[in-house]
Amino acid sequence: MFDTHLEIETKNGVQTNPPYKLLQPIKKSKYPDITEEEEKVSLPLQTMCGAIFDAILVHIMNTVSTPDEWQTLKKTIVENLNKKKVSRTLDILESETYANSDIIALQEVSESLIDQAKGRKILDELFWIVSPADMDAVRDQNSIIFLRKATFPNGANSEVTSMVEASFEEGIKVPIARGDILVITATDRDGVDFVIASFHGDTNGLATKPVLSAIMKTISSNESLSEHKLVFGLDANTYEKAKPGKQQDVSDWAIHYGSHGLTSCWGDVPDPKNYTTYNSRTYLQPQLNKACKMSDKRANGDINPKDFILFGKRDFEVESMWKDNTGEKIYIEDMAFPTLKFPSDHGILAAILRPVTSTGEVSCEA
Repeated sequence: MFDTHLEIETKNGVQTNPPYKLLQPIKKSKYPDITEEEEKVSLPLQTMCGAIFDAILVHIMNTVSTPDEWQTLKKTIVENLNKKKVSRTLDILESETYANSDIIALQEVSESLIDQAKGRKILDELFWIVSPADMDAVRDQNSIIFLRKATFPNGANSEVTSMVEASFEEGIKVPIARGDILVITATDRDGVDFVIASFHGDTNGLATKPVLSAIMKTISSNESLSEHKLVFGLDANTYEKAKPGKQQDVSDWAIHYGSHGLTSCWGDVPDPKNYTTYNSRTYLQPQLNKACKMSDKRANGDINPKDFILFGKRDFEVESMWKDNTGEKIYIEDMAFPTLKFPSDHGILAAILRPVTSTGEVSCEA
């Protein structure tokens, strides 16, 4: 933790640091339930608790199994869900199903994925890869956008994320962090102007409504944006059965986006049981508040309708759409994921949108 140095690839080259320097403080602005004192001591607490937790995990595994058994299993999981996560994600994006997209909105993206995507010949030739100006290279939770070069010949015209963040309602603390929001403008080959957004909501979804309101305020209050068409792909972190006042209910979220003249790939009223996440966590990971027994995985897991593609109700209608938790344009209901073949804990959403007053089409994935 303190003596062994790791080589980390960054946009500025390879940096060598001991692991403790990679820790980041836990911010009260992002996690309102913690106290200011807890924020101040979060770094030493992480160090101490990490050591204790690792020792507990090793003790548990050596009690219920033997090292030659559980370490082999762990290596398989790490190889597929960690080491190969980025390459597998990019393989899916390069597939025929998704390489034809006009817009791809990704969330919780690492700097490594961006660099590797730009290094892939197919993706680099097909897409402009746009990341936030205020990207967080440490948290690996950035929202980015791929624009198809054939559809958007000039790429992004501008980034207006800062304008959106400046439009939050005064006096309201919105739980966002650097890189969570990316909002850009772009003009397609037919001269149609767009505002395109990608957003990763906080765990409880409490930032989702304020962020959408700020985007709409930014568009309506700026003459240069007022005629732009919005396409918004997001992880809204909405819940089928939200805890009142603590989580964002999906039906309430639908009322909110509808009040702004928007609809979604799910329509005006999404089915609360049309899930895009299906995962549960064992006790062998640090977020114990999300852990449950195997027998309780259906009742206590994160099985919710969290992901959306939003657009103006007067601008577009859905020609076709699908969700996918295999990378093969197939969604297997009641299957927990990520899997060894599908690296994300959120399913892919894809929609082909038809302009209401035109015969053109725009395909979007989130």
